[in-house]
Amino acid sequence: MITENTLLFLRDLKRNNTRDWFEAHRQLYEEAYGDFFDTVTRMVSAISSFDAELDAARPDPKSCIMRIYRDVRFSSDKTPYKTGFFAFISKGGRKGPYAGYYLHLEPGSSFLGGGLYLPEAPVLARTRQAIDSRFAEWSTIVSTPGLMDQFPEGVRPSGATKRPPKGYDDANPAIAYLRYKGYYTQRFFSDAELLDAGFLPRVAESCRAVMPMVQFLNEAIGSV
Repeated sequence: MITENTLLFLRDLKRNNTRDWFEAHRQLYEEAYGDFFDTVTRMVSAISSFDAELDAARPDPKSCIMRIYRDVRFSSDKTPYKTGFFAFISKGGRKGPYAGYYLHLEPGSSFLGGGLYLPEAPVLARTRQAIDSRFAEWSTIVSTPGLMDQFPEGVRPSGATKRPPKGYDDANPAIAYLRYKGYYTQRFFSDAELLDAGFLPRVAESCRAVMPMVQFLNEAIGSV
């Protein structure tokens, strides 16, 4: 579970983002990571209770969690560590092509959601084809009260084209979504909400709400 010490470590890391500080406080990192690992483990178990595909895949929680070490080779920002924990849970693992659920833990900027963020071109093409051919179904899924209650901003694009993608035109009723380069939902949590006993039930409720969209996208992607 997330504790005040989890958040305290991340706050301190943001102020002291150096290898020397990190190594001197590695025990605190291990404890904070353990809190996040426990949260992701519970999250996988909760989602698997209603997402049959995830239940069949049963991903290792450790494999869902991104490394805290930053790749600074091509960045002007040379700080060595990320200042938050991030996990992506899907039937194909965090490096797979499939839609899934994610949790980002960072003091003051924590969020949860589900979907498909900036997929490769062949995967995006398949999702666009599905949305075009099954637009009534897609529209129903992304406008259900359950999803909108949990994610008031609805489905968001991870980038969008200025012109209709090749093979589509402005007259297409689905054109707004066909321009998207990815499809995701997002809701933020305050630090107080992270520490509340009801946090994990709220996580499960949000993931259940976005599950039909995740399943639609994964059906579109198929076997890749």
